[in-house]
Amino acid sequence: MTARVVVADDQAVVREGIVMLLGLLPGIEVVGSARDGEEAVALVAELTPDVVLMDLRMPRCDGVEATRRIRESHPATQVVVLTTYADDDSLFPALRAGARGYLTKDAGGDEIVRAVEDVLSGAAGLAPGIQRRLLDRFSEQGAPAAVSGPPPEPPDGLTGRETEVLALISEGLTNQEIAGTLHVSTATVKTHINNLFAKTGVRDRAQAVRYAYRHGLGGPPGPPVT
Repeated sequence: MTARVVVADDQAVVREGIVMLLGLLPGIEVVGSARDGEEAVALVAELTPDVVLMDLRMPRCDGVEATRRIRESHPATQVVVLTTYADDDSLFPALRAGARGYLTKDAGGDEIVRAVEDVLSGAAGLAPGIQRRLLDRFSEQGAPAAVSGPPPEPPDGLTGRETEVLALISEGLTNQEIAGTLHVSTATVKTHINNLFAKTGVRDRAQAVRYAYRHGLGGPPGPPVT
């Protein structure tokens, strides 16, 4: 399936560069571009794209407000933030407004494709660094940290391998990184993720991170497990 995408960014050079890059990526068709949030909202109403790649800091209507309006009026259109900023004051308002993905502008083409595919499949399209920011916030708010001693009994009927995958998700690893860590294929990782999502009732990776912390399966963010 080809994803129909609108790009919203107030800087013409950046916007045109993103459009050009997307035109080279498989499975993506750029159907429009907007110079600010107002134009993005109008284009979504006119074109009903699958995904909007949304900058945050734009004139007239910023990306957070545009995201909120799009998600309220056009819930079938997903929003992936593509911004320079990864600080809490940018990240959390965007997620609360309804963004399902969050990338920084140093993301490569494969990361953008993966985020678009993730949000269209109902998952969260979060860059690994953004997942770690969420981990930081949960830790700062007093989420239970992992303790030494025997590993906790897997909750909700998770297998040992599914528990391992969940713990690696909570550390911000991508599917490919998890596959490399566990020496399995990415298809096997996806199967484990689908199974653990079904057993735990979480809908995306962000919820999985929270679930892992709640059950003592995730520790503070650190270097990937090897």
